[in-house]
Amino acid sequence: MPKARKTLISLEDTPYYHCVSRCVRRSFLCGEDKLTGANYEHRRQWVEKKLIILSGVFAIDLCAYAVMSNHTHVVLRVNKSKAESWTNRQVIERWHQLYAGNYLSQRFMARQSLGVAEKKQLDTFVQAWRERLFSISWFMRNLNEHIARQANREDKCTGRFWEGRFKSQALLDDKALAACMAYVDLNPVRACMADTPETSDHTSVKERIRCTQNAERIHQPKHLLAFVGNPRQNMPDGLPFELNDYLALVDLTGKVYRNDKRGSINQHLPPLLERLSLTQNQWEALTRDFEKHFSYFVGSANSIKVAYQRQGYTRSPGLRSCLALLSP
Repeated sequence: MPKARKTLISLEDTPYYHCVSRCVRRSFLCGEDKLTGANYEHRRQWVEKKLIILSGVFAIDLCAYAVMSNHTHVVLRVNKSKAESWTNRQVIERWHQLYAGNYLSQRFMARQSLGVAEKKQLDTFVQAWRERLFSISWFMRNLNEHIARQANREDKCTGRFWEGRFKSQALLDDKALAACMAYVDLNPVRACMADTPETSDHTSVKERIRCTQNAERIHQPKHLLAFVGNPRQNMPDGLPFELNDYLALVDLTGKVYRNDKRGSINQHLPPLLERLSLTQNQWEALTRDFEKHFSYFVGSANSIKVAYQRQGYTRSPGLRSCLALLSP
């Protein structure tokens, strides 16, 4: 029997998640509809802009994204501790960027005095809003609902725009995280929408490359979770990889895709792939068909079993793929 979506978001197992949203039937999110000739390319900017806004409101970090013609990919990290560190006023300020709040929250932000019972009631609201501000479901709801309303308004129609809410995969370890991010960043290359990662518009990898090419000030995009290097003691908050290693690996992998054949990755692999103990064939399979290989949880065989047992599953979907593609 299918499990409730909330059981598939298990912060006890991992803060990292890959989420995919697809349009209904043959609706176009972006790109050009060859049947009608209509061009929806401008909608890519809608999605990218909204993602950046939401990542600044929610306690959810944006690791990677790609806006395709009829679907979107995002890799997110839930930062629960950040949400828990906010004061009540900070929570309300952020919630009011999304919704109007209520009479009590508006009075509180206007610094009007509240009675004891009113303060207690407001605390209840704030706690609910705090939990929603580190909820992937609420993040995706705000993203997809906003885009659907804009698209329907432009198309002068009503009704469902997305197939469903969204599909999610929990990324349980560094191997799963690196492979999924590369898979997302290379989506336009694999779909022949771009020749190289640096020319793939509306993707996180293009933003990262653009910032590293700034001769005056090399930096990382503020709206994306930063790469902070390999795991070590007193490690800063961020992605546990070297940025240069990751970009080099994505570039090499992208070149293999464009050859329209199996090809081979240069033997001088970036240290990232060596550290993850993944073979050339494993990496190619992971970054070519990541979604098809795995179900809800992605990681080592042991972490998969633990995660499914914690959620009450009697089986471990995707275990065979994890053993084949994520084991040394």
